[in-house]
Amino acid sequence: MLETLKALCLIDGISGREDKVREYIISRISDKCEYEIDPMGNIIAFKKGLQKAEKKVMLSAHMDEVGFIVTYICDNGFIKFTNVGGVDSKVTLGKTVTVGEKAVKGVIGSKAIHLCKGDEETTAPTLDKLYIDIGAKNKEDAEKYVEIGDSVHFVSDFVTFGKSKIKAKAIDDRFGCAVMLKMIESELEYDTYFAFLVQEEVGCRGASAAAFTVKPDYAIVLEATTAADVAFVDDADAVCRQGNGAVVSFMDRSTLYNRDLFKGAFKLAKDNNIKIQTKTTVAGGNDAGAIHKSNGGIYTVAISLPCRYIHSATSVADTEDMKSCCDLAVLLAKNYAQNKIS
Repeated sequence: MLETLKALCLIDGISGREDKVREYIISRISDKCEYEIDPMGNIIAFKKGLQKAEKKVMLSAHMDEVGFIVTYICDNGFIKFTNVGGVDSKVTLGKTVTVGEKAVKGVIGSKAIHLCKGDEETTAPTLDKLYIDIGAKNKEDAEKYVEIGDSVHFVSDFVTFGKSKIKAKAIDDRFGCAVMLKMIESELEYDTYFAFLVQEEVGCRGASAAAFTVKPDYAIVLEATTAADVAFVDDADAVCRQGNGAVVSFMDRSTLYNRDLFKGAFKLAKDNNIKIQTKTTVAGGNDAGAIHKSNGGIYTVAISLPCRYIHSATSVADTEDMKSCCDLAVLLAKNYAQNKIS
């Protein structure tokens, strides 16, 4: 699965521009299951299992990543931009990016420090104070390569380091896509639906459409979530910890999860020696927020991968946590297909 994740993370695809990610996924599943692409751009796949499921189960993961979009081309050739999804300006300065369909390389820059005055000297510049330098001589030169509305993506290698760490962009949520590809390419006990979703980072828009189409009885959302187990952060604010396994939340900013499903996931994990933890802070949100409210209500659980420095060019995850998430997803899907909570 690590090679699959690497391939997925190296593909560019901000919200609304998931085309290349979708093409890669289709190339992997086209001869292994039935699938369709809905008007939103979601891939809705159905994998026939060895047995017919008693209850309809849908696993979901979003294909899009955070990034930027070009808003203006200055007379001097520099590019103004804004964020697509939640990106902290502090993680953008000095980063290499690609711009537009021609994937022109550029660097995100700001006013030189010796020209800053007052608060500018001690605070990080906001996105509207940044620009992208593509090496253009002037506006006319820049317009040969870039158009207003072009996508902007972080440039980031896929790196393994330490005992079990990986670094890449877009781990959120190419990890979830990798888990679902692994399941589709394996033999499943029960019929299962898989939804590869668009536009999660800008409001869980693809999830609403997919949930309405599939109408599952149970949904398992595969995600990445913030791991703040780093220096200078109090223990109570760590959210979750790398190395402690899959994260199953009781609440985030978009969902108050079903208590029985929450407890059932922990029991199932512990009965099968799978590492599991919960968030210690109510933070973030994911496609569960849209799915659980659809079609009169859907039993929904989220399994998240602890991810340091999320929504940046240098997100970090642990391969042991990846295994825990994958193992738990397989077992939950099997149980839910039998209408079993744990």
